[in-house]
Amino acid sequence: MPYIRRDIESIVLTAAQSYAALIVTGPRQVGKSTTLRHLADPRRTLVTLDDLESRQLAQSDPELFLSLHKPPVLIDEVQYAPQLFERIKIVIDNDVVPGSFWMTGSQPFRLMDLAQESLAGRAAILQMPTLSQHEIYGGTNNEPFSLDFDVLARRAEGRRPIKALEQFERIWRGSMPGHVSGGFPARDLFYSSYLQTYIGRDIRDMFSGVDSLGFVDFIRAAACRISQVLNVHDLARDVGVSDETAKRWLGLLEKSGVVFYLRPYSNNLLKRTIKSPKLYFFDTGLVAYLTKYTSPEVLMNGALNGAILENYVVAELYKSYSNRGLEAVCHYYRDKDGKEIDLVMQRDGELLPIEIKKTASPSPGLTGVFKLLDKSSMPRGTGAVVCLKEELSAIDRSTMIVPVWML
Repeated sequence: MPYIRRDIESIVLTAAQSYAALIVTGPRQVGKSTTLRHLADPRRTLVTLDDLESRQLAQSDPELFLSLHKPPVLIDEVQYAPQLFERIKIVIDNDVVPGSFWMTGSQPFRLMDLAQESLAGRAAILQMPTLSQHEIYGGTNNEPFSLDFDVLARRAEGRRPIKALEQFERIWRGSMPGHVSGGFPARDLFYSSYLQTYIGRDIRDMFSGVDSLGFVDFIRAAACRISQVLNVHDLARDVGVSDETAKRWLGLLEKSGVVFYLRPYSNNLLKRTIKSPKLYFFDTGLVAYLTKYTSPEVLMNGALNGAILENYVVAELYKSYSNRGLEAVCHYYRDKDGKEIDLVMQRDGELLPIEIKKTASPSPGLTGVFKLLDKSSMPRGTGAVVCLKEELSAIDRSTMIVPVWML
């Protein structure tokens, strides 16, 4: 299938010039191996630990494994052989050139723990998400999302405005390279196979006793709760598992990069804020599949339309930072009176409040809640309504209107 150029490529090459080891993590099938193989010099040895013979050797005799696969080397799915990390540390400490070890893995949290234990200061760790709007649909600029007008204007270059239905087609289609590239065009079959592979490999590897059918039901129930404040007890009850099992399974989904959380914003001056996180999926196509929306039209008019639009916006914002090797510092705000701000970014010492709405004509009244942040110890900066309006606009001098297609 055709290669889709990734925004993270320049960061990968820059990191490889400074660090002896490079680790690219992310969910299964997001294109980690494909990207590194595309960037690799022909002299680099390629080996995957999906191959059981290679995996067994790496686990039982890491010294021999590295003797057979000398740097520069690309080791795919390295999480299957944590025994390699200590040996790689020894090789690096014996003086190797930058970029000697490239590695990928589908369990981001586990790999970060392994790298911090054995390769601290020796490895650059980059997280690759699913495809971004910019990667799929084009554009000349991939700067991290910002509410600076000039940055937004640059992000708009090379992109085209779209109407609501086309935006929901993007949401419904999802962002997995295998499907988006046309390699596996049958959407339902692709996601069905993806779930089977994901549960059969990553989940069973992290927790061997998981009930496969029960876990699929659990993922589906979680997908129905995107963009909502997480209530573990209600989720567990609906699926028929204990609260502890629900917490463990949510942990598995997070550790394997399928879901992520938005934590509530709070400080000592905002004492009435709630404490639970909101739940999001990195890929809205998986959400649409799990919740059985059969077309973009049905999704756009369905009960989940506002929640999945919010999920898409938050995920795209995160991707714009991950793809530049940066961390997006984001929260949401909700107090015990039910007043809520969908997204609060921390950037350059300011709080940037953002509302996400399924409308093309946002009203000024939507932003009244932004004033709640004025009680914070950090100053409030420019805010925005991200919505289905087709062009960049503004409500007033402090509040922009940003189209979803511009993310």
